[in-house]
Amino acid sequence: MTTDASIHLHNTLSRRKELFRPIDANNVRLYVCGPTVYDYAHIGNARPVVVFDVLYRLLRLVYGADKVRYARNVTDIDDKIMVAAKATGEAIREVTGRTLAAFHEDMEALGALQPDFEPRATETIPEMINLIERLIARGHAYEAEGHVLFDVPSWPGYGALSGNRREEIVAGARVDVAPYKKDAADYVLWKPSTAEQPGWDSPWGHGRPGWHIECSAMSEKYLAPLPFDIHGGGLDLIFPHHENEIAQSVCAHEGAETGADFSRYWMHNGYVTVGGEKMSKSLGNFFTVRELLDEGLPGEAIRLALLSGHYRQPLDVTRDTIRQARARLDRYYRAKERAVAAGAVAVPPGAGDPFVAALGDDLNSPQALSVLDGEAHDIQRAEGDGLAEAGGRFLGHAALLGLLSQDPDAWFRGADAGGPDDHEIERLIEERVAARKSRDFARADEIRDALASQGIVLEDGADGTAWRRGG
Repeated sequence: MTTDASIHLHNTLSRRKELFRPIDANNVRLYVCGPTVYDYAHIGNARPVVVFDVLYRLLRLVYGADKVRYARNVTDIDDKIMVAAKATGEAIREVTGRTLAAFHEDMEALGALQPDFEPRATETIPEMINLIERLIARGHAYEAEGHVLFDVPSWPGYGALSGNRREEIVAGARVDVAPYKKDAADYVLWKPSTAEQPGWDSPWGHGRPGWHIECSAMSEKYLAPLPFDIHGGGLDLIFPHHENEIAQSVCAHEGAETGADFSRYWMHNGYVTVGGEKMSKSLGNFFTVRELLDEGLPGEAIRLALLSGHYRQPLDVTRDTIRQARARLDRYYRAKERAVAAGAVAVPPGAGDPFVAALGDDLNSPQALSVLDGEAHDIQRAEGDGLAEAGGRFLGHAALLGLLSQDPDAWFRGADAGGPDDHEIERLIEERVAARKSRDFARADEIRDALASQGIVLEDGADGTAWRRGG
């Protein structure tokens, strides 16, 4: 361990907050469900990336960077991908390659570290077939009309993660349940492909995997042996995806009995909402990370906005909240500017640190950010050796949240600061001066307010109008 800080995490499986005890402190393993690459990632898709990136950084701090393995999968075979390919006339590989490249660019802009492993579903087909064969051999799956289905009634533990009872699942099933199912709750592990659809040869014919089997196979391949430590994802994945993962993985392994025999801790982040309603592509009430970046909103401000609420709670994210996050970052970068000028360098947090204690309390990022707020305030008033010391703590804390990676001058003056460039700001100031001279005060105030909303502060003086970016 690099620090003896304790970590407590809310475990969805036990429905309580628990002290995190890794199975092997020299091999801490984290798996998070990643993107289905058919379109740009929206801000709701970005939340688990940012949340679990902070967890990854915290685990690396506590146990050592070389002692933590993080796997996040890529679903690159899915009906949505097939629809997207048909709509654009591209090959499926072209759609997934282009979309995954965009995902990487967008998440890098949000300051997310790359996971240690990023397996693709299409590269793990043999492992999926092997897992399905084991389920059939153990009496938990069956073949029917070219499909292979998981036999839900064969495992009495089904529903423990979500709290859904099989009887309720069946009651909620559509009337037109596939006739080849033994039970309405059974779900597909493998399905046949037509000549026009992507597929692989298998003992059950030419076909492709169902979604749920993919993560069971990939997590076992890259984080073996089971169980591993932490499985994460969005709240919407609890049922049916994670429930089905547990069923498959437990039933395929001798001696496994509960979801804790697959992953010891299950973590789920809350929805990103718009006016209280879950943001989703199906509802059409979403905006993508790419859109926000193209509008000049900095990726770091998007990241901070996503960390402004506790990860398990719903979070309303708008352009205004991202602009507010940018203004908060302006204050942080002013503090960094002063600290670096005094010779401060980032100091990794140690034992007893209140910032680490906040993150160790079920990733309480709002509390951690309040510590940063106080430190930024103190830095503006510190002097001498105290300034360098306070600055080192502040920079070390910010780095643990994936913040303040830029040079302050680049933040305030460069393109990464977002909003209008210097030339556009000067043009608007000249227009405002002209408006004031012509006594068009409404237009002058409109320009000031528009610039203020983008983090540009105007300061009128005897020598004219000066400006700065926030702070």
